[in-house]
Amino acid sequence: MKRRDSLKTLLVGTVAGATLGSTIGCKTDETTTTEATNVAAETGLYGRTPKEIAHDNKVNTEVYLNEHELTTIAVLCDIILPATADAGAATEAEVPAFIDFIVKDIPSHQLPIRGGLMWLDGEANRRFNKEFIACSDAEQIQIIDDIAYPDDEGKKPLMAPGIKFFNRMRNLTLTGYYTTRMGLDDLGYTGNYANVWDGVPEEVLANHDVDYDPEWLAKCVDQSKRMDIAEWDADGNLLT
Repeated sequence: MKRRDSLKTLLVGTVAGATLGSTIGCKTDETTTTEATNVAAETGLYGRTPKEIAHDNKVNTEVYLNEHELTTIAVLCDIILPATADAGAATEAEVPAFIDFIVKDIPSHQLPIRGGLMWLDGEANRRFNKEFIACSDAEQIQIIDDIAYPDDEGKKPLMAPGIKFFNRMRNLTLTGYYTTRMGLDDLGYTGNYANVWDGVPEEVLANHDVDYDPEWLAKCVDQSKRMDIAEWDADGNLLT
């Protein structure tokens, strides 16, 4: 199985079992809700409250990672999730921008990411006398192959910082990619939608020695009428 397909397999259950995206919350303050709706309409950030949007804007004005670091992150992202015939690469989904935001929004990522990038350049200089982004594709993959997998037996102690860093980068890359439209399309995730229910299976009914009333079966399990609104008579009997 290809590496990307393996990653997708691991993610399908997680994404399918979670709600991707925020909601405006349960406040009943009409002014707040209206304001949030207006801001969302103007920015395209549906589900974001004015306070959340203000926070995002503040984070976006801050600078932590420099141009060299962001370029290195972009290279790493596309090594982790390269383009395929059916899906774009991580950079096409703007994953580096996502990581840049997360590193500023969650400061606990800052030193590990910066330190990991420094380690990566140091390793590239040790092996090839140049920075990681200046290495050829084959040289980059040679380094990545040494840090992309756990060292459970402790055979690569010098690679331990790189392994820990790459694990963090892989997690951030997958999170960033598979919470975008491109990533969801790659997974084939369609979200929640109404299915077609044709009643309890016959073998289950038989096992419990029960059956449907033919009249109710026709009214309640007729998929041609699934969009019809039920009507009741004055005595509470279902008509249609």
